[in-house]
Formats: sequence, C-alpha cells, structure tokens
Amino acid sequence: MRKITIAAAFLATTLAWAQNNDTIKSNDIEEVVVNGKYYKKYVEKEGSSSMRLDEELIKIPQNISIITNRALEDQQVTTMSDGVLRNVAGAQRLEHWGDMYTRVNMRGSRAAAFMNGVNVTSNWGPLSEDMSFVDHIEFIKGPSGFLMSNGEPSGIYNIVTKKPTGQSLNGSARVTLGSFNMYRGETDIDTKITNKVAFRLNLMAQNRNSFRDYEFNDRYIINPSLKVNLTDKTTLTAEYIYQKAKMSEVGSAYVFSYDGYATRPVSYTATDPSIEPTKVDNNTVNINLQHKFNENWKLTSQLTYVNEYTMGSNLWPSSFVGNYMIRRLGYWEADNTMKFGQIFLNGYAKTGIVSHKILAGLDLGSKKYMADWSQGYNLDKYNATDDYSAPADYRYWYNLNTNNYDINTGAYYGYNNTQAFVSFDGTTKTLTERAGTGSMLNQNYTGLYLQDELGFLEDRLRLTLAARYTTVKESNYGTKMEADKITPRVGISYSIDQNLSVYGLYDQSFVPQAAIFRDGSTVKPITGNNMEVGVKKDWLGGKWNTTLSVYNIIKNNATTNDPTNTGNEQFSILLGKTRVQGVEFDLKGEIVKGFNAIFNYAFTENKVTESNDPVNNPVGMRVPGYAKHTANGWLNYTFTGGTLEGFGVSFGGTYLGDRSTWNWANTGTQKNMGDYVKFDAGLSWEDTKFRVGLNVFNVFNRYLYSGSPYGNYYYYQAEAPRNFRLSIGYKF
Repeated sequence: MRKITIAAAFLATTLAWAQNNDTIKSNDIEEVVVNGKYYKKYVEKEGSSSMRLDEELIKIPQNISIITNRALEDQQVTTMSDGVLRNVAGAQRLEHWGDMYTRVNMRGSRAAAFMNGVNVTSNWGPLSEDMSFVDHIEFIKGPSGFLMSNGEPSGIYNIVTKKPTGQSLNGSARVTLGSFNMYRGETDIDTKITNKVAFRLNLMAQNRNSFRDYEFNDRYIINPSLKVNLTDKTTLTAEYIYQKAKMSEVGSAYVFSYDGYATRPVSYTATDPSIEPTKVDNNTVNINLQHKFNENWKLTSQLTYVNEYTMGSNLWPSSFVGNYMIRRLGYWEADNTMKFGQIFLNGYAKTGIVSHKILAGLDLGSKKYMADWSQGYNLDKYNATDDYSAPADYRYWYNLNTNNYDINTGAYYGYNNTQAFVSFDGTTKTLTERAGTGSMLNQNYTGLYLQDELGFLEDRLRLTLAARYTTVKESNYGTKMEADKITPRVGISYSIDQNLSVYGLYDQSFVPQAAIFRDGSTVKPITGNNMEVGVKKDWLGGKWNTTLSVYNIIKNNATTNDPTNTGNEQFSILLGKTRVQGVEFDLKGEIVKGFNAIFNYAFTENKVTESNDPVNNPVGMRVPGYAKHTANGWLNYTFTGGTLEGFGVSFGGTYLGDRSTWNWANTGTQKNMGDYVKFDAGLSWEDTKFRVGLNVFNVFNRYLYSGSPYGNYYYYQAEAPRNFRLSIGYKF
C-alpha cells in the first residue's frame, strides 16, 4: 500500500502543480486529437537530424523503420527489451540478460545500439534504455555508412531522446501499476523559459518484482535538457541522462537442465535470496550545436560522453550433475567509458538540371571497458569439507527440485560502493589494477564520410554515390588489432509518383578481427556486402505506409580455429563465406478513421556457403541465432464519435517460427527451439487531457522461453505468464 500511495501522490502533485500554473495551454504534445477526431500517430515521414540524411524516408534507398512514441505508449512498453521489437520486421531478441541490456539481432547478426546518432554499443551494454526519455526509435537495416562502417552488416537502432520543443508549457504525468508488484511513476514537463530558451525535464521511478522469487528490477531516471537559440541560425541543445538500475544478479532468470527447454515450472529460479543487488549507474551528457548558413546548408556538431558503472554479480554453475548443482557467484565490477565527437554538413545545390544533396561528416570515437570478473565463490559446498579429492556429497549441493538455499555455511566475500574491492587475501586494489590488460576492451576509431545524392528528372530519379574511410584500433582482452578500410555505398531510388518509390542499394561494412595463420600472416577484417531492393508506398496521403525489401548479405574472411592445432597452438584458418538473405515487409499507420495497425513479416535464412573446415562447418550448415519466420501484429480501434467516443480496443501477437538457438554446442543437443507464439490485448479511454489504459500480456498464458545448449546441458529463460499493466495519465 505504501508504494501505491507514493505513486498516487506523485500523480496528484503533478496535476496540482499544472492546474495552478496560469501558462497552461490545451495543446497536446502527442497531438492525438486532430480536428476533434482521434488520430494515432504510428507513422513518421522523416527521421531525426541525428540520422543525418535530411530526407523523406520514402526517397531513401534503404529499409528504415521508425517506432513512434505513440505506439510505445499504446503498447505500454517501458524499456528497450520490453516488447519494442514487435514493431520491426525481423528484429529479434533470442538471448536474454534480464532487463540489464538489450541485444538486438536482425538480418543474421547483432544490430549496433546508437543514441542520438552515436554508437554506444559495447560487449556488455548499453543499459536497456527506459522509454520515459525516448521520443522515438529508428531502425536502419543493413550497413549504414552515413552513421558507421565498422560493425556488423545487419544494421543499427538509434534511440532518439526527447528534446525541448520551445512551446508554452506542455507535459504529462503517468502512473502505472502492474502484476508482480510493479509501481511506476513518470512525468514529462516541456516549457519555454524565454523566447530563446526552452527546457524539458523527464523523471521516472519504478519498483518491480518478478514472477520468479527473489528477482526484482528497480529503475530511476533523471533527464533534464536545455535548448538555446543563440542566434536566428544557431541552436545549442544540451541534455543529461541519469539512469540508475538496482536489480537481481545477472543469471537469476536462467534455468539449467539436462532434459531440454521448458522442463521446469515457469516461475522456477536458482537464485539465492541472500545475494546482494546488482547496481548500474549510467551518466550520459550530449551537447549538440546546429548552424544554418542558409535554407540549403546546415552544419551540425556534437559531443557525447557516456559512463556506465556496474557493481554486482552473476550466477552460473561451477558443477552440474543431474538435478544437483554447485552455483558459483561471480562478482562483477565494471566501468564503461565512451567519448564521441562528430561534425557533419548537409547541403543542397544544382548544376544544370541535376540536383545534389550533399552529406559530409567526420566521426571520432573512443571506448574503454574494464571489468573484474575474477572474484567469486561457490554458494554451495562440494562436500562437508570442500575437499575435491574426496567423493562428492550431493547433500551439500543445490537441489533443483527442492531449492535448498540453506546448505551453504561459508561467509560472503562482499563488495562495496567505494570502487575498491577487498580481495580474498585482504588487500585493497582499484578496478584498474584488478582488471589489467586481460579484462579490458579498448576501441578508437575515426571515420570520414562523403555522399552525393544526384537528382534527375526533377528529382524523381535519385542516384546515391558515397564512401566512408574508417580506421579502427582495438585491444580486446589483451589481443590487439588494427584495420582501415574504404567502404562504398551506391543507391538508386525512383519515385513512380509522390506516394510510391522503388529502390536498389549496395553497401558494405567491416569488422576488425584478431587472428594469426600458421604461416605468420594476419587476417583481414570480416566484410559484409549488402545488396537490397525494395518498394515503399504511402497510402491515403501518408496516413499509413508499407515497405517491402529483399536483401542478400555475404560475409567474407571469418576465421575459425585451425583443426590441426596441437598443444597450446592458437592458429586460425579462414572459415569461408556465409550468406544471409531474406524478405521483409512492414505496414504502419491509420488504415481507416479510428483503426490503426502495425504488421510485419520477415523471412530470414543464414547459412555457410563456402567452408575451409567442412567437418565442423560444412557448406549448408545453418548459422545460429535467428528465427526463420517472424510475424508481428498490433491492431487498435478507437471510437471517434458517439457514446463510446475515446474508447479503444487493441490486440496484438508475435510469432517466431523455426527458431535456432543462440549457438551450437555438442552434436547431441537440440539445435532448434519450439515456435514462439504470444498474444497481447488492451483497453483504453482518452480525451484531450486524460488517458487510461489496461494491457494484458501473454493473454493465453503460454510457456514462452528462449535459450541455448551449453556443453552437454541446456540453459534457458522463461518469460512472464499472463500479466497486466494499468496506467493512468494526464496531459497538460
């Protein structure tokens, strides 16, 4: 009851403050009411300025999908890992690290994580972005040289944060209550201070438990931003995002089994009630300066600093026999610091009958991740004396059937919040000393990009010619690598009319890798060559649109261990080539008055096409980590007149068919998981001020999971059974 009272007080205080402020307008930030009729904004015609292209999506020769804030609100999505991917064809999350961070896979490999146009991807991050400060999310399929080249060819997703609009006071407050003791309050205040200065503040606090015992996830957000019009042509925007997470340890959601997937009750967990929380603090600072020389030329520069500090633990078996396990708790202290600088120029000019859209940019990035995973101990005993030369005594092991938590009598070796760890030997060492070169990842890169989009036939035919030169220096756990490459981009787009276009694209990306061949030579970077064709169509003046694309990505120069290695030899050989190909279809928008829909389907196939290791990686072998068929739908109907005006009903579903696991293991383990089918539903009511929404997830209470083989056993994570969220919001 205390948390419900706090949430209610949070909303009441915000409402009282808004009602007593004489500058309140009746405007609605989301503009959900147009001419008195309800209009769900599921469609965006252009991307953000951080995407750099400065052009309508229908004219860009690439598959780009935008998830609007309105769609996220209707679906009651709270974080990046919380149902966002249902809105994009072929995007999947087949492996889970709880809600700590979100790893998105599409087109056969990991998609890079961007925020406001900078690449914040790391091996263990970023922290799953909370939707309270997100304006919209841009998914860009395939290599995207205008943003990056050194990465997987699958594409990126770009989180675009909320910024001050410069309007008179607008804002919202919302309280959400849900299953598993979920209590969430958030507010968004957007106002102008003077005619030249605007301010916006997003705040969020959440407490949430789980359908699994002893599992929880508390989140807190503080996000102020300031926009200053320095002159009529120059604008400075500065924002700070503080994210704090306090949650159960990584691994609390995993189930370990010799019998296969989904063999334990959905609520099963092997975590221990006495484990200290894992805490993550993320600080992001972003400063953006834009100057318009005239109506055709604009210069944008940006500086971004990100620091994410983790103090926590992870749980994994150190021994596992039948239904008995020794659980090892590994301590995890990590510091992730990233610095970015970028400057790019957008321009337009004409030479005779040919128009030119120019984009030129320079990107600088520095990433440093260091961690100490070396500390830890077994939660359970091998036998009474922990004498490993004596036979095991399973009475002291953790029993998967009885959850005997009280069997361990050893003392905890703890960590503290002073960023200094007291080791088992009693000495105190800093994280830098403990991490050393063997637990550090460093990357420094420079990218120079130039693009010219030539327009013919009064801009109906557009030819894109571009190239990016990138240099990368990396050090991964003590192994150094360095690479540089020019990656081309050629695209063509033709507007059959103003609402229909066709396009073709060839572009490329590369991934540096560390490997040595037996003859002493080093390996070239992995290259991903993408070829894509597609059709884009706006319907009913752009109220809804469709995109159909077909693509083929060839990856070259991947390596694997040399099968002739003996002893401590670590030589590699070229694996050969892999090919991922597929078809993607997206539909979004208002089909008829009051009826809005999101529907997508993707067919994906990823296989080895050439192999120098035919025993372990034969031609035709499936590359793991995707579902061959994905389909998603979200339908919403809102009554726009009569007695039921403002009432809405929603229904959605997700299907993943022919799912492969995250990776392969022993030949005797299952390589594929069962199909994934999930349905959600919702009811809502809204007017120009209030909105009430009730969503039910996993309506038919199906056992949902994903996982992978590991050695000769399996690990998997179950998703929540049927659950609900009720939100009450006010807009001013």
